[in-house]
Formats: sequence, C-alpha cells, structure tokens
Amino acid sequence: MTQARARYAPLIIPFAIVLIVLVVWTAWWFWLSQQVRDRLDVAAEGLRAQGWEVVYSEPVLTGWPFRTRLESQHVRLTAPTGHEIAAPRLAAEANAYRPDRWVVVADDGLVLTRGDKGKVAVAAPVIRASASGLTEPFPNLALEILEPVFTAHPGAEPFPLERAERIELYLRPGEAREAEGATVQTALPASQRNVDVLFRLIDAVGRDGGPIAFMSRDGLFSLQAETVVENFQGLSGPDASSLLAAWTASGGRFLDVRGEMQAGESAARLTADELRADENGRLVGTLRLSADRAAPALAGLAQSDTVNRTATVGAAAAAGADEVLTGDVELEVEFREGRAWLGPFNLAPAPELF
Repeated sequence: MTQARARYAPLIIPFAIVLIVLVVWTAWWFWLSQQVRDRLDVAAEGLRAQGWEVVYSEPVLTGWPFRTRLESQHVRLTAPTGHEIAAPRLAAEANAYRPDRWVVVADDGLVLTRGDKGKVAVAAPVIRASASGLTEPFPNLALEILEPVFTAHPGAEPFPLERAERIELYLRPGEAREAEGATVQTALPASQRNVDVLFRLIDAVGRDGGPIAFMSRDGLFSLQAETVVENFQGLSGPDASSLLAAWTASGGRFLDVRGEMQAGESAARLTADELRADENGRLVGTLRLSADRAAPALAGLAQSDTVNRTATVGAAAAAGADEVLTGDVELEVEFREGRAWLGPFNLAPAPELF
C-alpha cells in the first residue's frame, strides 16, 4: 500500500497544488468583489451627503474566475444643480489580477439632463469609459463614444449636435512643471495639482438652425482641444457655483490651450496661454485664431438663432476681403463680461463652463 501511494504521489501532487491555488484564488475573487461592492456603497453615500441623488439597482456580481464584473440597472446620478446622467443599464469590469483598472460600458445608451435645458438621449453602439492608476493622486481617465446620435426630449431645448462619428475625452496627471503666474502656492508638486485634458469631436453634424450647422454650412464639424487644468483638486463643492468658486479661489485656470477646428470648408487653429471662469461660470480670456476661409463660417454663424446676428454680420464683413476668402486670417476672440467679442463686435454668450 505504501509503495502504491509513493508511486501515485507524483500524479496527485500537481492536482493538489492546482486545487489549493483554485481555492485561494476563489477566496481572493470573492473578497475583491465584496470590497468593490462595499466601496460602491461608500462612494454613493458620500455623494448623497453632499446633496447628490444616487440611484441604482442591486449590482449583480459575475466574472469568476479572472474578472470582476458589476452590472446594475436604472442607474441615475443627479447633481444638486439638477444636471443628471441616467442609464438603463451600466456594467463595470476589471481583471481580478489588476483591480486598479476598470472599464464601464453603457450598452443601452444614456440620458443627460442639462438643468433647465431639459433632457437629451444619447444612443451609440459604443459608450465606454475607463479608469486606471486608481491608487495615484489622480488616475488616468478616458471616455469613448462611437457614432452617437443626440435626441432632445419633448419640451427640452435643442441640443447643438445631431450626431457625430466619434467623441473622445482623456484626462491624465499633468506634467511635472510649475505654471507661470500661479496665484496660489501649495506644497503639492504640479504633477499632483494639474491634469492634462484632451478632447476630440470628430465629424459631427449640427442640428438644423443651430450654430454648428450654420458655421459648417451643413457640412461636418470637427474639434480637437487640449489643455492643462491647473489645481484640479480645487474642484470641490456641493453644487456648480460652489465648485467653480472653490476652483477659481485655488488659482484654477486652463493653461496652454491648443485646438484645431474644421467647420465645413473653414478651418481654424486655436491657442490661448490662459483661460479661466468668472463667478457666473462663463469663460474669461483671449483666444487666438488662425483661420483659413473664416468668412464663410462667420457669415453662416450670423444665420444661427443663438447669436447676435447684427454683430456677426459686421464681423463677417470685416473679415470678408478677397484676400481673406482665399488665404489665412488672424483673429482674437475675447471672452469677457459673459460675452464673446471679436474686436468691437459682440458675437454671442461666452461658453458656460459649469
């Protein structure tokens, strides 16, 4: 009997090792899943304490053995300002061996509530967000939406876009550099205070009668913009006005703004050393534009139902010389007093950041 056990031992030992590893790994999976579930509840309670409304059904945990997947239905996140994001179904997934990187998908689309402007539905074959480096002061975040279609709900204000080929947003820790002219000193290095942001809107189609449709002359509109958000940790507060006030007080600014825009036949390159927000959330600063065939876009914009038509027609006329129509033009748009100015021409409201 002893000789038989000794003979079969080399065959039993590998199976025993595999069984032990499987038991340990299963215990780790269940522990990790429970930790994720608990932290989700803690995060939700933290938001509720700040005045947010957080609603979701009991998450379903799956993915054993190599993945941790949480799926929840009827998800709704409402800010104190009335802005809201809702999804019929959300799923979050991570590899069990790398729990610091998560991917969230919304296969059934989203509904965005824009405060008093009403709701807009976003339908797309791919709506995906990811987060990695969650143990760092600021993680790497990414959002990708492929072929979105925007539909305003009845009674809501029209949405500027009808559809697009792709929308991308990336955020990562800023470069380890100190911004010139910082108004608030802090012990944290720039790499822990600043966030690099890259936004891409590719081949978008504006809604009928909207500024984007008129700027592009019913063609395609694309925008790529990148900047450094200074002192991102100052973005805190129970509502938009408090958040903005705290960020501005902390010296929050947009630095090294760079962008490229294509609106139909018109193209522009955008640069700004510094942009910030005023107490009402409107953009403040000077944006330099180097434009090709700017007059068609300005003339088209003058027909929009959201701008000062008289001022825009004047700006288009000022930029309408023959050499401008066939060459480049240098423009400076100044955002001040809640408006966008092109020289003496009051074009439109300044972009509202919050």
